[in-house]
Amino acid sequence: MEDPEPLVGRVIGTEDATPLEFWVGVGPDAFLQLDDVVALERTDLPGREPVKIYGVVGQVRARHEGARFDSDVWLIEDGVLPAEVSEAAQVQATRFEPEVFVPPLPGQAVRRASGAERDQALFFDGMTKRLPAGLTRDDEPLYVNLEFLDGTRGAHVNISGISGVATKTTYATFLLYSLFHSGALGADAVNTKALIFNVKGEDLLFLDHPNTALRSEDHDRYTKLGLTPGPFTSVDVFAPPRRGDRNAAPDVTSRTEGVTSVFWTLEQFCADELLPFLFADAEDDRQQYTMVVHNVTHRLKQHAQPVGDGAVGIDGTVVRTFRDLVELISAKVEDEEEGMVWAGRAIGAGTIGAFIRRLNGAIRHLEALIRADVPNPERHRVKFEKQVTVVDLHNLNDRAKRFVVGVVLRKAFEEKERAGQAKPLQFVVLDELNKYAPREGASPIKEILLDVAERGRSLGIILIGAQQTASEVERRIVANSAIRVVGRLDAAEAARGEYGFLPQVQRQRATIIKPGTMLLSQPEIPVPLMVQFPFPAWATRAAEAGANPSATEHPDDVFSTFPKL
Repeated sequence: MEDPEPLVGRVIGTEDATPLEFWVGVGPDAFLQLDDVVALERTDLPGREPVKIYGVVGQVRARHEGARFDSDVWLIEDGVLPAEVSEAAQVQATRFEPEVFVPPLPGQAVRRASGAERDQALFFDGMTKRLPAGLTRDDEPLYVNLEFLDGTRGAHVNISGISGVATKTTYATFLLYSLFHSGALGADAVNTKALIFNVKGEDLLFLDHPNTALRSEDHDRYTKLGLTPGPFTSVDVFAPPRRGDRNAAPDVTSRTEGVTSVFWTLEQFCADELLPFLFADAEDDRQQYTMVVHNVTHRLKQHAQPVGDGAVGIDGTVVRTFRDLVELISAKVEDEEEGMVWAGRAIGAGTIGAFIRRLNGAIRHLEALIRADVPNPERHRVKFEKQVTVVDLHNLNDRAKRFVVGVVLRKAFEEKERAGQAKPLQFVVLDELNKYAPREGASPIKEILLDVAERGRSLGIILIGAQQTASEVERRIVANSAIRVVGRLDAAEAARGEYGFLPQVQRQRATIIKPGTMLLSQPEIPVPLMVQFPFPAWATRAAEAGANPSATEHPDDVFSTFPKL
């Protein structure tokens, strides 16, 4: 049996003690800080066994006892006025064992919880499937109950924080690494998949490379979490083609191997009804041309016939480029006779004009992504074959980003629907969630994300979404996230109602916390906890990238593996 921790303080009697909250006077040779876990025992209940009370320090204060005025501090320090410095910590109760909800009594001894007591205080002892989620401020492991992530009792993660400071994507990636390498998923880990949309820079293009900047102390932190540091071992990287490149080479600069360019053929565009994803701004739904979009989408599916290599024939005209398709659609909807069929009846010229302007505006940004001028286009499709699939978006404008996210996300969702079972799980990591599922308006992407948030739990598709401001994201998506994580926030955002799960002190802390530190809330623990996560064990830029473990499968010299004569 573990020896109990020494006394750190006693429950004070000058403040009300309730079953939910009480104050502890800190001993002269001790200290308590925010996030410390404490324990005490009440043994005086008639006919009841002793009740263990656990809690987390939510606030700490220091004051002069004996002072009446603020200016007394000078007299006290000069030794003229007698006074004592006292420290007290406000404790938020987390657990009672057994569940007899009584307040602690003034004078009762309080100790810092460690080992089994700490696990009890934070409900770790009851988690049958514990997922390492980082380290607490006292450098001890913090766990998330996997049942609130894998769909058993809940699903989805939402991460908020200022861009470039909150390290949202890095933490999302760490959670994936923990899922795949901690053993929490058991035998299911092998078949579990992750889809990551890389929206900023090329940081996520080196997940399969070890990080050469990893220090020994970083190794130690991974060891504490029960993880072996290293890269992701099964990764596919897809990127849009470079604009103007006839061979559709991927538009990336820092990684020169292992990247597949991705685009959609005109045949796919018509047959799979992808036109609405060109109008995926939430504002588009408020435009009158929405009906035109749906009518044209239906006509393309009905009239387009494949003619090889992804090209289509429409009413006798062969179309091989997106520009040609836009011109054909424009001619159809503007024609006096065909316009009634293609655009719909009673559609005004102004509405058709707005539709055509919007469609023409897409040519420059989308013509490299929708084409039929590259042989064997099936080689350029997003496939979910590896454990991690990265789809790079950072070089695309917002409209093209929405198109790619919408089309790929729909494919992933439909594949899970067709499978008809939750396992294997499919995780989706998407930053800038406010762009794809804004609070106001509707769009095809927003509808998919709502489906994922509300039905994904039963289908086994789990969203790890991130955004700078949760107040700008569709409420139902945030509300359906069982795990909520907050990095650095600005003061105005921290005051919004979306962060009501954070106590006032935690909201204030969110405005000053450093990169690599997050506030994590999960259903089983009644108070959010500060969590720190280790430095990435995978490369986040070309300068950190060690040798790709899979590079031996594709040697530069294709004859190097042949026997010497």
